[in-house]
Amino acid sequence: MNRRFTCSVFGFLQKHLKRLALGLLAVLLLAAGPLIYTKIYQHWDNDAERGAIGISNGAYGETYAIPKYLEQGWSANDSLWFYNTSQGSGLMPYDLFLALRQADSNALFRSNENFDKFRYLPQKATFFNPDALPVGFTKTTYKGKDYIGYTCAACHTGQINYQQKAVRIDGGPAMADMVGFLTALQHALETAQKDEGKRKALVEDVLKLKNGYSTEAEVLEDLERWTNSVQRYNVINHSEVKYGHARLDAFGRIYNRVAQYAISADQLRNLLELTVTIRGDQTVPLLTADQVVKVMEGVGNNIVLSDEEFSTVVNRLLSKDPGYPGIGIKNFLRVKDMIFNPPDAPVSYPFLWDIPHSDYLQWNGLAANAGPGPLGRNTGEVIGVFGILDWGEIKSWWRHPFAMLANFSPSGLLSGQRNKKHVIGFDSSINLFNLQRLESRLRDLKSPEWPFCRKDGQDDYYIPDTAQQQLTPSAPGYCPGNDRRFDDEKKRRGELIYIDRCRGCHTVVDRSAWDRIVVGHMSDVERIGTDPAMAQNSVERSGKSGNFTDTYQDTDAGHVIVKEDAPVVQILTAATKGVIATPDADKWWPRRMVEWVYALVMSFADNPIKKSVRSGDYRPDTTAEPYASLRAYKGRSLNGIWATAPYLHNGSVPTLWDLLNRVRSAAFVQRRRARIRPEECRLRGGQGRALRSTEQRGNRNKGHDYFCKQKPGSEAAPAEVIGVQPAAATLERSSDCMTEAQVWDLIEYLKSL
Repeated sequence: MNRRFTCSVFGFLQKHLKRLALGLLAVLLLAAGPLIYTKIYQHWDNDAERGAIGISNGAYGETYAIPKYLEQGWSANDSLWFYNTSQGSGLMPYDLFLALRQADSNALFRSNENFDKFRYLPQKATFFNPDALPVGFTKTTYKGKDYIGYTCAACHTGQINYQQKAVRIDGGPAMADMVGFLTALQHALETAQKDEGKRKALVEDVLKLKNGYSTEAEVLEDLERWTNSVQRYNVINHSEVKYGHARLDAFGRIYNRVAQYAISADQLRNLLELTVTIRGDQTVPLLTADQVVKVMEGVGNNIVLSDEEFSTVVNRLLSKDPGYPGIGIKNFLRVKDMIFNPPDAPVSYPFLWDIPHSDYLQWNGLAANAGPGPLGRNTGEVIGVFGILDWGEIKSWWRHPFAMLANFSPSGLLSGQRNKKHVIGFDSSINLFNLQRLESRLRDLKSPEWPFCRKDGQDDYYIPDTAQQQLTPSAPGYCPGNDRRFDDEKKRRGELIYIDRCRGCHTVVDRSAWDRIVVGHMSDVERIGTDPAMAQNSVERSGKSGNFTDTYQDTDAGHVIVKEDAPVVQILTAATKGVIATPDADKWWPRRMVEWVYALVMSFADNPIKKSVRSGDYRPDTTAEPYASLRAYKGRSLNGIWATAPYLHNGSVPTLWDLLNRVRSAAFVQRRRARIRPEECRLRGGQGRALRSTEQRGNRNKGHDYFCKQKPGSEAAPAEVIGVQPAAATLERSSDCMTEAQVWDLIEYLKSL
């Protein structure tokens, strides 16, 4: 019998082999076709000006011509593709955003003037950007619907303005005010709801687009939903530490997004029961037992809450309808504080050149860069910038014998849920395929070269006039006549000082070496003395772990068991692994599998960084403190440092001169301009600036003060001495402190990196 069965099977295969082979080939072509197409498509936008436009009398009184670009290893196509490639961010529906008006005028919210106010960089329409969105804003399509979202470029593209000229810097830190932008967006959405004229205009303009909406009711329904979404995000992420321009607590906001999507219904119900308020002189429960039941009605015992379910709970808490508590915003903040943590540790946006060549990333070295590390780091970033998270329990429509295999799915295994009765699935809009390609593109990005020339025998700086759109400052003849970019003698003396005082923590790299590896030097927070907020928050913030409770997670010190109240870094790690192990949810299954496998394989094959221990002076991870090494800050390479103000990790020092000064101010000016003072590598302020107290945690500008350490028993430094670290005997001076002239020598060298 077995022989007859085997023969019949082979007979069938022999008879239909050709058809089966053709069918398999067709499936492979259909799956690989989009992959090939995307590789071709990414080269189709070659606008010579990279979409950049000039501004006349902008939001802060600036006027500048069409920005020039520095030679950084990228072509015009590379820049445009980087600006406009979706990573899966979905802030709100695309059509609503295009048609939305500003709260206090009839001008479009997306106008260049409005974006300039928040220091996003205006662009003209190009092939990749037909609606002329600013750098870093693009369309994300997910499950048949279009959304406006952020790309990496929104926070990592810089620009400096000088004498009505502008230089665009790919991979440079942005001057963006994301909080101000989202606050203004909230006000615009609220006004569209309340103002009949604006509401009517919005509906008409959206329907004219004939894209995702066909009726007024659909538009108004989404207007309400996404107004609530932006309101909720802004309330949850309110911070007493004001960021202003050029700074953001990205980690704090990522942590809060994970905290919302990880908590289970039972854990949320328990927190509502435990929340208290003050009535008279007594501390009493905020909600009655009946109110908790009413608020959680219909949510059941879900192991994870969808965005709609969480929104429903919030709306019910605030509702004054019969049976609901109507707690008001003050008491809602008490509930918020039970679930979330204040994002009160802003940092300056890091630069992106040398990112793929670095061993560890993030200001405290949290992200290892080996293997799939970049994919995990970028996935966490998209979670923070409005990736649409359709996380939910994996359910089968019938309990077949293999239903338990959900526990052994890649996402179940990698996220630690192998032994859980119920398993979270990690469907989302996060585009792993694009994330891997974006990271790969960064490998060719080089640090920017100092673009200013100095007139012979004078201190006047200028950017040379040229018809070329791309500037190559190191090219022969870049500065006309006898003008030069640097004072060579000062630069030579500055290099000796750098070798003596800086190189131990800040390695010097060859910006053009394709095989370069940038080793970050970690310095313990207590030793470096800079503001501890970011490093402390990264390991001390906790949240409810939901279905990750009692799962095993890896650390450098060994496995840890996740508790119900767990460090958010553990929850984020588990969730990120789950997302990485999940193919894109809204693509045809052969395509999603091909792109998913491509992203995972290339994360290893295209990544030269191997696993290594952190370098530096820090507390090692132990079984008692598995995250001790993260209470440190990374000394990064300083090539291109002139283009990365403000300085220190939290952006509390505006210039290199201030960084090297012996005494720092009790407040720093929050810059809204990107005008530069070349002699100090200084971003200039003026109109529309804000003062931030440096006594506030998160804003402290102390530390990194190896400036003028006196040896025991030595005499005090003279008044004119400013200085950095104690010098070695080889430095040509007798004092342990630097003079003002030596500070300028060091700055001259730093500009040349």
